Amino acid sequence: MSPQSRTSRAEQALWASRLYYHQDLTMEAIAQELKVSRSSVSRLLTFARESGLVEITIHSPEAAQNELEAWFANTFGVTAHVVRAPSRATKLERLDRTAHTAAAVLTQAVQSQLTIGVAWGSTLSAVASHLQAKPTHDSHIVQMNGAVNLRTTGVAYAGELLGRFATAFQMAVHEFPVPALFDDPATKQAMWRERSVHAVLEQQARAGVFMFGLGSPRAELPSHVYSGGYLDRADRAKVKNYGIVGDCATVFYRADGSDDGIDLNERSSGPSLDAIREIPHRLCVVSSSSKRDSLRGALAAGLITELVVDEVLARAVYAWHTGRGR
Repeated sequence: MSPQSRTSRAEQALWASRLYYHQDLTMEAIAQELKVSRSSVSRLLTFARESGLVEITIHSPEAAQNELEAWFANTFGVTAHVVRAPSRATKLERLDRTAHTAAAVLTQAVQSQLTIGVAWGSTLSAVASHLQAKPTHDSHIVQMNGAVNLRTTGVAYAGELLGRFATAFQMAVHEFPVPALFDDPATKQAMWRERSVHAVLEQQARAGVFMFGLGSPRAELPSHVYSGGYLDRADRAKVKNYGIVGDCATVFYRADGSDDGIDLNERSSGPSLDAIREIPHRLCVVSSSSKRDSLRGALAAGLITELVVDEVLARAVYAWHTGRGR
């Protein structure tokens, strides 16, 4: 059954619009993906504009939300953007499409006199590569967790990521050159009292938007925290013993969203889950079905207000939650 017969005209027009405006696909590429003619794609885009689905940006009113986006809204109270890709797409291609959409979503949210917090990682690096210029004034970009470990300072990696955001939006940069995980919680507490470090912590507390990916110990595209030398053998054993399914800015949690008793978090440089929940706009970007449990845990913990997710992962979470994927 073709996409045209499976979906309503409005749904198909919305799909075509996302591919055209958010993902910059050509009409020929869209026609191939939707299995329709190029002229049909043109008519769908015209219909989307004339019907109000698209103005300058893509609108997804409730009547035109696809089934998964509506389900995330009704079940978890989050605004979801489900990113479609051809069934033949690779994991990297799905990540790239998801990152491209996330960059467009963030650009809509960016404004002057705003502080954006970012958690470094592979997903945010992909988002940064798709950012479009939108000049602001008196705005800031702040690193939310450290990137230093025994192998690297992480300064170059995190600095490049922050620099791309700063260039796109003309923001002041606030780096956080501390370990991702301290050896001793007491060392962390002492460093937090240093005025230079405390100044960054205060900037983090001003964040109106927090953009982050989700780490997972079982991701098919390895998360930096689990593959980049941040965890030693004892730490990796704790990840297993505590039932950890993921992390947000190197703060770890279980599938039910709990983090009580996880002593790794006492050493983490990232904000606590309670602190994250205080940030008004929490934009999560995640791709790959192997991060199903990580996304489940983040949703259960109430860490997300807006979600950009690839369709395969969205369907995996839906299937588990409804009992069809257990």
